[in-house]
Amino acid sequence: MTYDDELIEEEATCEDEQQQMFEHFHFDVDKGQGQLRIDKYITDHMEQTSRHRVQLAIEAGYVRVNDKVVKANYKVKPLDVISIMMPYQRHGCEIAPEPIPLEIAYEDDDLLVVNKPAGLVVHPGHGHFSGTLINALAYHLGIRQAADEGDERMGLLVHRIDMNTSGLLVVAKNDEAQLHLAKQFFNHTIDRKYIALVWGNIQEDTGTIEGNIGRDPNDRMKFKVFPDGSAGKHAVTHFRVLERFGYVTLVECKLETGRTHQIRVHMNYIGHPLFNDDRYGGDQILKGTIYTKYKQFIDNCFKILPRHALHAKTLGFIHPRTKEEIRLDSRIPSDMTALIEKWRKYAQVRELEEED
Repeated sequence: MTYDDELIEEEATCEDEQQQMFEHFHFDVDKGQGQLRIDKYITDHMEQTSRHRVQLAIEAGYVRVNDKVVKANYKVKPLDVISIMMPYQRHGCEIAPEPIPLEIAYEDDDLLVVNKPAGLVVHPGHGHFSGTLINALAYHLGIRQAADEGDERMGLLVHRIDMNTSGLLVVAKNDEAQLHLAKQFFNHTIDRKYIALVWGNIQEDTGTIEGNIGRDPNDRMKFKVFPDGSAGKHAVTHFRVLERFGYVTLVECKLETGRTHQIRVHMNYIGHPLFNDDRYGGDQILKGTIYTKYKQFIDNCFKILPRHALHAKTLGFIHPRTKEEIRLDSRIPSDMTALIEKWRKYAQVRELEEED
Protein backbone atom coordinates (compact mmCIF):
# COMPACT_ATOMS: atom_id res chain seq x y z
CA MET A 1 0.00 0.00 0.00
CA THR A 2 1.39 3.40 -0.95
CA TYR A 3 1.49 6.39 1.35
CA ASP A 4 -1.21 8.09 -0.77
CA ASP A 5 -3.43 5.02 -0.41
CA GLU A 6 -2.99 5.14 3.36
CA LEU A 7 -4.00 8.80 3.42
CA ILE A 8 -7.12 7.99 1.40
CA GLU A 9 -7.99 5.14 3.76
CA GLU A 10 -7.43 7.30 6.82
CA GLU A 11 -9.51 10.13 5.33
CA ALA A 12 -12.37 7.72 4.70
CA THR A 13 -12.37 6.36 8.25
CA CYS A 14 -11.19 9.30 10.35
CA GLU A 15 -14.44 10.05 12.07
CA ASP A 16 -15.44 10.19 15.70
CA GLU A 17 -16.61 6.82 17.06
CA GLN A 18 -20.04 8.19 17.89
CA GLN A 19 -20.41 9.38 14.29
CA GLN A 20 -19.30 5.95 13.05
CA MET A 21 -21.93 4.14 15.10
CA PHE A 22 -25.01 6.21 14.26
CA GLU A 23 -26.68 7.90 11.35
CA HIS A 24 -28.79 10.94 12.22
CA PHE A 25 -32.13 11.66 10.56
CA HIS A 26 -34.58 14.55 10.83
CA PHE A 27 -38.19 14.82 9.67
CA ASP A 28 -40.55 17.80 9.73
CA VAL A 29 -44.05 16.34 9.57
CA ASP A 30 -46.37 17.93 6.99
CA LYS A 31 -49.30 19.94 8.30
CA GLY A 32 -51.67 17.67 6.42
CA GLN A 33 -50.32 14.45 7.94
CA GLY A 34 -52.93 12.18 9.52
CA GLN A 35 -52.20 10.50 12.84
CA LEU A 36 -49.95 7.45 12.40
CA ARG A 37 -47.87 5.30 14.72
CA ILE A 38 -44.37 6.70 14.74
CA ASP A 39 -42.69 3.36 13.98
CA LYS A 40 -44.84 3.03 10.86
CA TYR A 41 -44.22 6.67 9.87
CA ILE A 42 -40.43 6.32 10.15
CA THR A 43 -40.38 3.00 8.28
CA ASP A 44 -42.39 4.56 5.45
CA HIS A 45 -40.00 7.51 5.20
CA MET A 46 -36.64 5.73 5.49
CA GLU A 47 -35.27 3.55 2.72
CA GLN A 48 -33.71 0.14 3.46
CA THR A 49 -34.78 0.26 7.11
CA SER A 50 -37.04 -2.39 8.57
CA ARG A 51 -39.78 -1.67 11.08
CA HIS A 52 -37.96 -3.96 13.49
CA ARG A 53 -34.83 -1.77 13.42
CA VAL A 54 -36.97 1.32 13.93
CA GLN A 55 -38.71 -0.25 16.92
CA LEU A 56 -35.34 -1.18 18.44
CA ALA A 57 -34.18 2.42 18.10
CA ILE A 58 -37.38 3.68 19.72
CA GLU A 59 -37.02 1.18 22.56
CA ALA A 60 -33.48 2.40 23.20
CA GLY A 61 -34.62 6.03 23.41
CA TYR A 62 -33.03 7.14 20.13
CA VAL A 63 -36.21 8.61 18.65
CA ARG A 64 -37.44 12.00 19.80
CA VAL A 65 -40.49 14.02 18.85
CA ASN A 66 -40.29 17.74 19.60
CA ASP A 67 -37.13 16.92 21.59
CA LYS A 68 -38.88 14.35 23.82
CA VAL A 69 -38.31 10.59 23.83
CA VAL A 70 -41.39 8.70 22.66
CA LYS A 71 -42.66 5.12 22.58
CA ALA A 72 -43.47 3.06 19.48
CA ASN A 73 -47.22 3.66 19.84
CA TYR A 74 -46.88 7.46 19.74
CA LYS A 75 -49.15 8.91 17.06
CA VAL A 76 -47.40 11.36 14.75
CA LYS A 77 -49.22 14.70 14.48
CA PRO A 78 -49.01 17.52 11.94
CA LEU A 79 -45.89 19.74 12.28
CA ASP A 80 -44.15 17.32 14.67
CA VAL A 81 -40.36 17.47 14.51
CA ILE A 82 -38.83 13.98 14.56
CA SER A 83 -35.13 13.29 15.20
CA ILE A 84 -33.65 9.81 14.95
CA MET A 85 -30.32 8.15 15.67
CA MET A 86 -30.08 4.83 13.84
CA PRO A 87 -27.21 2.34 14.22
CA TYR A 88 -25.11 2.64 11.10
CA GLN A 89 -25.58 0.23 8.19
CA ARG A 90 -23.05 0.53 5.41
CA HIS A 91 -24.24 0.08 1.83
CA GLY A 92 -22.74 0.69 -1.57
CA CYS A 93 -19.94 -1.87 -1.97
CA GLU A 94 -19.89 -5.60 -2.49
CA ILE A 95 -18.73 -7.68 0.44
CA ALA A 96 -17.03 -10.77 -0.95
CA PRO A 97 -16.01 -13.57 1.44
CA GLU A 98 -12.25 -14.03 1.68
CA PRO A 99 -10.44 -16.76 3.63
CA ILE A 100 -8.43 -14.36 5.76
CA PRO A 101 -7.36 -15.93 9.08
CA LEU A 102 -9.10 -14.48 12.11
CA GLU A 103 -8.20 -14.80 15.77
CA ILE A 104 -11.58 -15.03 17.50
CA ALA A 105 -11.35 -14.11 21.18
CA TYR A 106 -15.08 -14.69 21.85
CA GLU A 107 -18.13 -15.69 19.82
CA ASP A 108 -21.79 -16.56 20.36
CA ASP A 109 -25.06 -16.13 18.45
CA ASP A 110 -25.14 -12.35 19.01
CA LEU A 111 -21.59 -11.10 18.65
CA LEU A 112 -17.95 -11.92 18.22
CA VAL A 113 -14.74 -10.28 19.35
CA VAL A 114 -11.72 -10.34 17.04
CA ASN A 115 -8.10 -9.80 17.98
CA LYS A 116 -7.24 -7.70 14.91
CA PRO A 117 -3.66 -7.76 13.64
CA ALA A 118 -1.92 -4.52 12.74
CA GLY A 119 -2.16 -3.64 9.07
CA LEU A 120 -5.64 -5.09 8.58
CA VAL A 121 -8.14 -2.50 7.33
CA VAL A 122 -11.52 -2.87 9.02
CA HIS A 123 -13.99 -2.14 6.21
CA PRO A 124 -13.84 -2.01 2.38
CA GLY A 125 -13.58 1.54 1.13
CA HIS A 126 -11.42 3.88 -0.91
CA GLY A 127 -8.30 2.00 -1.94
CA HIS A 128 -9.30 -1.14 0.00
CA PHE A 129 -12.03 -3.15 -1.72
CA SER A 130 -10.75 -6.51 -0.53
CA GLY A 131 -8.51 -8.01 2.12
CA THR A 132 -10.36 -6.30 4.98
CA LEU A 133 -11.74 -7.50 8.29
CA ILE A 134 -15.28 -7.41 6.92
CA ASN A 135 -14.27 -9.64 4.00
CA ALA A 136 -12.81 -12.06 6.53
CA LEU A 137 -15.99 -11.93 8.62
CA ALA A 138 -18.12 -12.63 5.54
CA TYR A 139 -16.13 -15.82 4.97
CA HIS A 140 -16.27 -16.75 8.65
CA LEU A 141 -20.06 -16.27 8.74
CA GLY A 142 -20.60 -17.95 5.38
CA ILE A 143 -22.36 -15.08 3.61
CA ARG A 144 -21.96 -12.74 0.68
CA GLN A 145 -23.38 -9.21 0.40
CA ALA A 146 -24.02 -7.50 -2.92
CA ALA A 147 -23.67 -3.75 -3.33
CA ASP A 148 -26.57 -1.85 -1.72
CA GLU A 149 -27.90 -5.08 -0.22
CA GLY A 150 -28.25 -5.47 3.52
CA ASP A 151 -27.90 -8.82 5.25
CA GLU A 152 -28.79 -9.10 8.91
CA ARG A 153 -26.23 -11.88 9.30
CA MET A 154 -23.38 -9.65 8.17
CA GLY A 155 -21.09 -8.49 10.94
CA LEU A 156 -22.18 -5.02 12.06
CA LEU A 157 -19.34 -2.80 13.18
CA VAL A 158 -19.84 -1.22 16.57
CA HIS A 159 -16.51 0.63 16.73
CA ARG A 160 -13.19 0.79 14.92
CA ILE A 161 -9.49 0.80 15.63
CA ASP A 162 -6.85 2.28 13.34
CA MET A 163 -5.46 0.11 10.57
CA ASN A 164 -2.01 -0.05 12.19
CA THR A 165 -3.33 -0.59 15.72
CA SER A 166 -3.68 -4.20 16.83
CA GLY A 167 -6.14 -5.58 19.34
CA LEU A 168 -9.71 -6.36 20.33
CA LEU A 169 -12.67 -5.29 18.23
CA VAL A 170 -16.31 -6.28 18.91
CA VAL A 171 -18.68 -7.03 16.02
CA ALA A 172 -22.44 -7.50 16.33
CA LYS A 173 -24.24 -10.26 14.44
CA ASN A 174 -27.74 -8.79 14.55
CA ASP A 175 -29.59 -5.51 14.94
CA GLU A 176 -30.38 -6.00 18.63
CA ALA A 177 -26.74 -6.63 19.54
CA GLN A 178 -25.52 -3.72 17.44
CA LEU A 179 -27.92 -1.26 19.02
CA HIS A 180 -27.22 -2.30 22.62
CA LEU A 181 -23.45 -2.37 22.13
CA ALA A 182 -23.49 0.94 20.28
CA LYS A 183 -25.43 2.47 23.17
CA GLN A 184 -22.74 1.34 25.61
CA PHE A 185 -20.07 3.01 23.48
CA PHE A 186 -22.23 6.12 23.18
CA ASN A 187 -22.67 6.27 26.97
CA HIS A 188 -18.94 5.62 27.58
CA THR A 189 -19.60 2.50 29.67
CA ILE A 190 -17.35 0.22 27.61
CA ASP A 191 -14.09 -0.66 29.40
CA ARG A 192 -11.17 -0.29 26.97
CA LYS A 193 -7.52 -0.46 27.88
CA TYR A 194 -4.60 -0.07 25.49
CA ILE A 195 -0.88 -0.73 25.82
CA ALA A 196 1.41 1.89 24.27
CA LEU A 197 5.12 2.58 24.11
CA VAL A 198 5.74 6.33 24.07
CA TRP A 199 8.76 8.56 23.74
CA GLY A 200 10.23 10.11 26.88
CA ASN A 201 10.26 9.32 30.57
CA ILE A 202 6.83 10.10 32.01
CA GLN A 203 7.41 11.36 35.54
CA GLU A 204 3.96 10.68 36.97
CA ASP A 205 2.90 7.11 37.76
CA THR A 206 -0.67 7.90 36.74
CA GLY A 207 -2.44 10.78 35.09
CA THR A 208 -5.40 12.04 33.08
CA ILE A 209 -5.23 13.91 29.80
CA GLU A 210 -8.25 16.04 29.02
CA GLY A 211 -8.70 18.26 25.98
CA ASN A 212 -10.97 18.65 22.98
CA ILE A 213 -9.82 16.72 19.91
CA GLY A 214 -10.61 17.90 16.40
CA ARG A 215 -9.17 17.89 12.91
CA ASP A 216 -5.98 19.93 12.53
CA PRO A 217 -6.85 22.95 10.33
CA ASN A 218 -3.29 22.96 8.99
CA ASP A 219 -3.22 19.25 8.09
CA ARG A 220 -6.53 17.50 7.54
CA MET A 221 -4.87 14.10 7.84
CA LYS A 222 -4.06 14.83 11.48
CA PHE A 223 -6.00 15.64 14.64
CA LYS A 224 -4.97 17.95 17.46
CA VAL A 225 -5.97 19.08 20.92
CA PHE A 226 -7.81 22.38 21.32
CA PRO A 227 -7.15 23.13 25.01
CA ASP A 228 -9.38 26.20 25.03
CA GLY A 229 -12.34 24.16 23.77
CA SER A 230 -12.74 26.39 20.71
CA ALA A 231 -13.05 23.37 18.41
CA GLY A 232 -13.18 19.60 18.48
CA LYS A 233 -15.00 17.32 20.91
CA HIS A 234 -14.47 16.55 24.56
CA ALA A 235 -11.93 13.76 25.11
CA VAL A 236 -10.48 12.12 28.22
CA THR A 237 -7.64 9.57 28.42
CA HIS A 238 -6.35 8.04 31.66
CA PHE A 239 -2.85 6.56 31.73
CA ARG A 240 -0.79 4.43 34.08
CA VAL A 241 2.96 3.81 33.77
CA LEU A 242 3.80 0.11 33.53
CA GLU A 243 7.54 0.27 32.98
CA ARG A 244 10.21 2.90 32.32
CA PHE A 245 13.14 2.36 29.97
CA GLY A 246 14.76 5.79 30.28
CA TYR A 247 14.14 7.22 26.82
CA VAL A 248 10.75 5.56 26.35
CA THR A 249 7.91 4.55 28.68
CA LEU A 250 5.45 1.66 28.54
CA VAL A 251 1.98 2.82 29.54
CA GLU A 252 -1.56 1.53 29.88
CA CYS A 253 -4.18 3.93 28.52
CA LYS A 254 -7.85 3.76 29.42
CA LEU A 255 -10.30 5.53 27.15
CA GLU A 256 -13.15 7.45 28.72
CA THR A 257 -14.24 8.82 25.34
CA GLY A 258 -13.71 7.54 21.81
CA ARG A 259 -12.27 10.18 19.50
CA THR A 260 -10.30 9.55 16.32
CA HIS A 261 -6.62 8.84 17.10
CA GLN A 262 -7.38 9.78 20.73
CA ILE A 263 -4.44 8.09 22.44
CA ARG A 264 -2.04 9.10 19.69
CA VAL A 265 -3.17 12.74 19.84
CA HIS A 266 -3.36 13.02 23.63
CA MET A 267 0.06 11.45 24.23
CA ASN A 268 1.59 13.72 21.60
CA TYR A 269 -0.11 16.70 23.27
CA ILE A 270 1.69 16.05 26.58
CA GLY A 271 5.02 15.61 24.80
CA HIS A 272 5.10 11.80 24.63
CA PRO A 273 4.14 10.70 21.10
CA LEU A 274 3.78 7.00 20.39
CA PHE A 275 6.96 5.24 19.35
CA ASN A 276 7.20 5.06 15.52
CA ASP A 277 3.97 6.99 14.98
CA ASP A 278 4.69 8.55 11.58
CA ARG A 279 1.54 10.68 11.70
CA TYR A 280 2.48 12.48 14.93
CA GLY A 281 6.27 12.60 14.78
CA GLY A 282 7.08 9.44 16.69
CA ASP A 283 9.07 8.00 13.79
CA GLN A 284 11.99 10.31 14.65
CA ILE A 285 14.56 10.04 17.44
CA LEU A 286 13.01 12.29 20.08
CA LYS A 287 14.97 11.19 23.17
CA GLY A 288 18.38 9.65 23.73
CA THR A 289 21.98 10.19 22.71
CA ILE A 290 23.70 11.49 19.58
CA TYR A 291 25.95 8.46 19.18
CA THR A 292 25.84 6.39 15.99
CA LYS A 293 25.38 3.18 17.98
CA TYR A 294 22.19 4.57 19.53
CA LYS A 295 20.86 5.66 16.14
CA GLN A 296 21.43 2.15 14.83
CA PHE A 297 19.59 0.77 17.86
CA ILE A 298 16.58 2.99 17.12
CA ASP A 299 16.63 2.04 13.42
CA ASN A 300 16.54 -1.61 14.45
CA CYS A 301 13.63 -0.86 16.78
CA PHE A 302 11.71 0.77 13.93
CA LYS A 303 12.33 -2.33 11.80
CA ILE A 304 11.06 -4.62 14.55
CA LEU A 305 7.85 -2.59 14.86
CA PRO A 306 7.17 -0.82 11.54
CA ARG A 307 4.03 0.86 12.92
CA HIS A 308 2.95 2.92 15.89
CA ALA A 309 3.31 1.06 19.20
CA LEU A 310 -0.33 0.67 20.25
CA HIS A 311 -2.37 -2.41 21.10
CA ALA A 312 -6.03 -2.62 22.22
CA LYS A 313 -5.48 -5.14 24.99
CA THR A 314 -8.64 -5.20 27.14
CA LEU A 315 -12.32 -4.93 26.26
CA GLY A 316 -15.22 -5.11 28.72
CA PHE A 317 -18.94 -4.70 28.07
CA ILE A 318 -22.40 -5.94 29.08
CA HIS A 319 -23.70 -8.70 26.84
CA PRO A 320 -26.72 -7.35 24.93
CA ARG A 321 -28.84 -10.48 25.50
CA THR A 322 -27.70 -12.11 28.75
CA LYS A 323 -26.79 -8.81 30.48
CA GLU A 324 -23.71 -10.55 31.88
CA GLU A 325 -20.39 -8.73 32.01
CA ILE A 326 -17.97 -9.87 29.30
CA ARG A 327 -14.33 -9.00 29.87
CA LEU A 328 -11.62 -10.07 27.45
CA ASP A 329 -7.87 -9.66 27.54
CA SER A 330 -5.62 -10.19 24.53
CA ARG A 331 -1.96 -11.04 24.21
CA ILE A 332 0.40 -8.29 23.08
CA PRO A 333 1.50 -9.15 19.51
CA SER A 334 4.98 -10.50 18.85
CA ASP A 335 6.31 -7.39 17.10
CA MET A 336 5.43 -5.20 20.06
CA THR A 337 6.69 -7.70 22.68
CA ALA A 338 9.98 -7.94 20.77
CA LEU A 339 10.28 -4.16 20.80
CA ILE A 340 9.53 -3.95 24.53
CA GLU A 341 12.08 -6.66 25.31
CA LYS A 342 14.72 -4.89 23.20
CA TRP A 343 14.17 -1.65 25.13
CA ARG A 344 14.17 -3.53 28.43
CA LYS A 345 17.58 -5.04 27.69
CA TYR A 346 18.89 -1.67 26.51
CA ALA A 347 17.76 -0.01 29.75
CA GLN A 348 19.38 -2.76 31.85
CA VAL A 349 22.72 -2.44 30.04
CA ARG A 350 22.59 1.34 30.32
CA GLU A 351 21.91 1.10 34.06
CA LEU A 352 24.89 -1.21 34.55
CA GLU A 353 27.15 1.14 32.58
CA GLU A 354 26.06 4.07 34.74
CA GLU A 355 26.80 2.08 37.91
CA ASP A 356 30.31 1.35 36.66
